[in-house]
Amino acid sequence: MNRDCPPRFILCEFDSIQTSSPTMADQYQYNANEEKIVKDSHTKEIDLINRDPKQINEDVVKVEFEDVIAEPDGTHSMDGVWKLSYTTFTVSKYWCYRVLSAVFGIPVALLWGFLFACISFCHIWAVVPCIKSCVIESQCLSRIYSLCIQTFCDPFFEALGKVFSSVRVALRKEA
Repeated sequence: MNRDCPPRFILCEFDSIQTSSPTMADQYQYNANEEKIVKDSHTKEIDLINRDPKQINEDVVKVEFEDVIAEPDGTHSMDGVWKLSYTTFTVSKYWCYRVLSAVFGIPVALLWGFLFACISFCHIWAVVPCIKSCVIESQCLSRIYSLCIQTFCDPFFEALGKVFSSVRVALRKEA
């Protein structure tokens, strides 16, 4: 879509379709929507309930008390110790994560943002153009190679084929 001019608006009236040129108000609305879209991409709403919608950490860090500490039959501690251990494990894991994320979350997010920006920059400005350049060059070399094969090898192998085309192989089984 050309960004310099807004799209034509289609007005539908029963069975006939009419096109009209956009008015100044329509053009202003188009520009306002475009700015809103750009603005919204930087201020995206985040889901505070489901913080792993793609479930990338489902199996990795989802560790519960039962996954780490378990007492087999015949070797049980006192019920109070077991309950207090469960509470201690759960609460310490919860608050330790919260404190660590409060202290290091923003700096680490800054580092990851910087890293992924650098990776994106490298891919956009170096890797993809380099690959595209290699593809263009290899297509050129492929055509030259194909031309050489067609010019020199094809006639030679066709001639060999004609020489050996009259050879007949008979297979007999002798007992």
